[in-house]
This record gives sequence, structure tokens and C-alpha cells, in this order.
Amino acid sequence: MERNSESCQFPRGFPWYDSPWLGSYVRARQHIAAHHPARLAEFEAAFAILRTPPDFQVKHLPQLFDAGVHDELKQMVASLALAETERHELLAFGRLVIHDKPLLCRLQQEMTPRVSDWVGEEVEPSYNFLSLYNNLGICEPHMDAPSAKWTVDFCINQSAPWPIHFSQVQPWPETWQRESTDWAAQIKQAQHNRFSSHVLQEGEALVFAGSSQWHYRERIARPQRNNFCNLAFFHFIPKGQRMLVNPANWPGMFGIAELQDLVIELP
Repeated sequence: MERNSESCQFPRGFPWYDSPWLGSYVRARQHIAAHHPARLAEFEAAFAILRTPPDFQVKHLPQLFDAGVHDELKQMVASLALAETERHELLAFGRLVIHDKPLLCRLQQEMTPRVSDWVGEEVEPSYNFLSLYNNLGICEPHMDAPSAKWTVDFCINQSAPWPIHFSQVQPWPETWQRESTDWAAQIKQAQHNRFSSHVLQEGEALVFAGSSQWHYRERIARPQRNNFCNLAFFHFIPKGQRMLVNPANWPGMFGIAELQDLVIELP
């Protein structure tokens, strides 16, 4: 999931929580179409590498790491101090998060060649984080920013399996319109999204296209007193595209200075 800023000065334009990047793209594209129409094709073509082939399917990995590495991850989670965690998503998502722990960074670097094979293009690490869900755990439907074009979702440990739901690969929802007050239900019920459900056991992983597949988790089941799901997310981008995935770089990349007033810089 994209690390986004809740204090950005621009309206997102879309209700899901990972939408500042898409809002920036839509505003920039509209501005170029209106004021620099001869540059529009160039602008659109630059982003083709961030889009996902429509035939991509979620991949299930029965064993991403060996037992020793898995135990190391469990021990890391068990030894975390509350002061290490980011708590800004505790009420909305029922989780604590921690970005770019050294162990995860090392594992992400090591798995990069395999991820390139799995997704069919050469990739490089973007960022990673631990996602530590509790009894309030939930994840509303969303697409990630292209800084998480590809995601490896690894289940460290959990109180019980917790399904995640993915749509088929979809175009970026640039013209998405709210048709009801329940925007999440609108996304889930749209027939063209064709959601499928996947369940991870401890030690298993999924590879998915976070910026081109809607995905969500319902409220975590609570059959016992303390329910939890501890996940590690490893995000990847196409190799060499670190500048392109941050809208703050677009004014310089395209030589259109006024874009700086239309885009949101992402962390």
C-alpha cells in the first residue's frame, strides 16, 4: 500500500485512501490536454510502463522463505516495541505499521530477481512495511499508487486465515464516478471487476498488481478474544522508474513548471 499524506492541500477526487497519485495524474493530464495538447501523447506514453498487462493473474507462493527466515520474521514481530510502530492507521484500519525494517529490506533485495520472473518485467524494490492487524482489522477496496505496482504479500502469523479479494486487472479508474453513498459496495458489486478470493496460510505469499487490481479485506473475524494477522508487504516498481512514480518529479521531467501546483508529492 502507498504511503500517503493526510495533510495534502489538494482534493483527492476519489474516495479510497490510496488515491492522491491518481488524482495528480488526472489533474496533470487534464492540464496538458488543455494547455499543451501537442505534449499529451508524450505524457500518456511515458506512463505505459506503469500499467499492468490485462492477462496478469494473482500468483500464490506456497513457500516464499525457508523455515529459518520465517522464524526470524516471527521473532522480529514478537520483539517489537510499541514505540517503533506507526499508529496513524490504528482506528481506520485496525493495524500498526512499520516501514523498511532492515531485515525486510534485505529480503526484498534478495527476492527481486524472482519477482521480475513472476511478473514478467525487470523490477526494483520500492518500499516495504509490516502490517500488524488486530481485532479492528479491515481494508477497504482500493488500488495502490504505482509506487506499489507489484506487491508480494507474505503472511508471517495469524490467529486464523483472513481472505483477501482481488479484481481482475482493470484500467486505472481515471473517470470513476460515485454512484451511491456506499462507494466501497459500488466497487465490490461492479460485475466487470470480477473479484476472486484468496486465503494465505502462515508462511505463504501472494504476488499481485496493486495499482491495477482492486483489492480489499472484510472486517477480520473475531472468534476469540485476541485476533490478529501479521503481514509483510514488499512493493516493487519497473526498473529505472523511481522518478516517474512520484508526481513531484513530473514538472521537471516533462518541462511543464505549472504542474507543480497540480500534483501531490508522495513520501
